[in-house]
Amino acid sequence: MNNLRNNVQLIGRLGQTPEIKSFENGSKVANFSIAVNNGYRDNSGNWIENTQWFKIVAWGKNADAVTEKMSKGSEVLITGRLDNHDYTAKDGTKRYVTDVVMNSYVVLAKREKDGE
Repeated sequence: MNNLRNNVQLIGRLGQTPEIKSFENGSKVANFSIAVNNGYRDNSGNWIENTQWFKIVAWGKNADAVTEKMSKGSEVLITGRLDNHDYTAKDGTKRYVTDVVMNSYVVLAKREKDGE
């Protein structure tokens, strides 16, 4: 029941191929972002498309798996938890970031290559 307190599910398309980074202690992390499209009709009946971007972080075996099975444009279902943190930018300003730390995924559709 405790894992239901901070749980998120997103369906979207990868904005770029996941980038993997290895650390000296042997752990790995993959970073990528997905675009989630939501739409609605305004008062005039016009369809308004709203795209939101989410930064996804995958650790360990998940990092290896996403770099093998996902690429830019893939449609995916991501489940995970939200992680808020801050950092100080080079210009000295404090920045706040919310990441989705991935627990599991499903590749729904791979992007077809042009001309195929």
